[in-house]
Amino acid sequence: MTGEILINVAPREVRAAVVENGVLQEVLIERASRRGLIGNIYKGRVSRVLPGMQAAFVDAGLERTAFLHASNIAHKPHEEAPDREAELDIAECVHVGSELLVQVLKEPLGTKGARLTTHTTIPSRLLVMTPNGNGVGVSARIADDVERERLRASVERIAPPDSTAGYIVRTAALGASEDALRAEMMFLQELWDSIEATAGRAKAGDPVYEDLPLPVRVLRDLVRPDAEVVHVDSEQVYARMREYAERFVPWLAPRIELYTRVSPIFDLYSVEDEIERALRRKVPLKSGGHVIFDQTEAMTTIDVNTGSYVGHRNLEETVFRTNLEAALVIARQLRLRNLGGIIIIDFIDMEIEEHRNEVLEALSARLADDLAKNHIMNVSPLGLVEMTRERNRESLGHVLCRACPSCDGRGYVKTPETVCYEVFREIMRQHRQFEARELLVLARPEIIERLLDEESASVVELEELTATPIRLQSEGMYAPDQFDVVVM
Repeated sequence: MTGEILINVAPREVRAAVVENGVLQEVLIERASRRGLIGNIYKGRVSRVLPGMQAAFVDAGLERTAFLHASNIAHKPHEEAPDREAELDIAECVHVGSELLVQVLKEPLGTKGARLTTHTTIPSRLLVMTPNGNGVGVSARIADDVERERLRASVERIAPPDSTAGYIVRTAALGASEDALRAEMMFLQELWDSIEATAGRAKAGDPVYEDLPLPVRVLRDLVRPDAEVVHVDSEQVYARMREYAERFVPWLAPRIELYTRVSPIFDLYSVEDEIERALRRKVPLKSGGHVIFDQTEAMTTIDVNTGSYVGHRNLEETVFRTNLEAALVIARQLRLRNLGGIIIIDFIDMEIEEHRNEVLEALSARLADDLAKNHIMNVSPLGLVEMTRERNRESLGHVLCRACPSCDGRGYVKTPETVCYEVFREIMRQHRQFEARELLVLARPEIIERLLDEESASVVELEELTATPIRLQSEGMYAPDQFDVVVM
């Protein structure tokens, strides 16, 4: 697999696109008005303790108070951590007014505040330092047992004897030398020392440490050895990325290139068009079928349909081929749209168990490269596939869009016929309450056209019933189901 990363820098927004084999796989967006919070560390003060939820609300200087669950509170080295969540007691961990160092675990989502933890982690490209942890862990994505043991032994050997921190070896450390690991370990220790010093001076609500900006964070977290090139269209950001790469990832520095063409960088591989399509509800399949994505607050539901695809052999084969193609599309769209939480997939019913297994395997295999943790269940008795995907930041749709002001986020509006009947009822209501020389109806052009055409007889009947002239006026700025009846 070959990959490229495109970074587009605008005055108030930075976007990064991950492209694999010429196909857009992931989009990350960071705006000046809404900088990403994950990984940031703050000095927080507990504002409320909720024993019934085993949680506390913490004022960390963010827009809304943040949420801290008892399971996300680190225990001091001399304390024995409880084995089961049931044994946790938030009242013994914190109290109102307590000040503590907290790190953002999940972005604020919808009306919910950020999720916090005191299990602080400081990442570099090869390692993650856990100041409150101990021991050495190795990323599960490193499958080779020999390499896993080599990396574990190397980190244990080079860790200072008096160190109280733990370390996690990241996937990018595959094949890394002991010198490279030692250099990053020293950098992380220096960084943590500076964070502790800043925290000691900080007041409640002050930021203590902010994670790297998006372009540099992409180099740290997303770029893999098989990446061909990283294109960036800003000289200033290009210089900063090169500086970071030359210090921490020397092999990557020559692959960072300044994009200087006349056409916008996101015109490459039709990235802009792909982002626009990722905001649509319906995704067509090459076979003629389609997949429908519906995102709600509780979960995301995905429905697979054969559409115009009729197959060539028999119904079961048609269904299987459609589901197989849909599984690959769904895996890509989950990552591209950054859909998380509970996800329910309604594949077309398959009678043959082998076909069901193949579809699940295809979905699982395609999600293997997804950095967000996911868990896929077997097909349920109702024929549904239940899965979860880690949700730590807003979906693409929530970042780029807002609820439609016309339908208030319902996804539909009343038909012109329905609005006309509401107009008639409002006319009768106004007639009973007021004496009028004339009634003026204001509505969208399509509503007025219907009142003058299909419903003209009803309008005449109302004029006779109320003994009042009814005048119709078109208002192009009105919402589709908005109208006013004015007594003149």
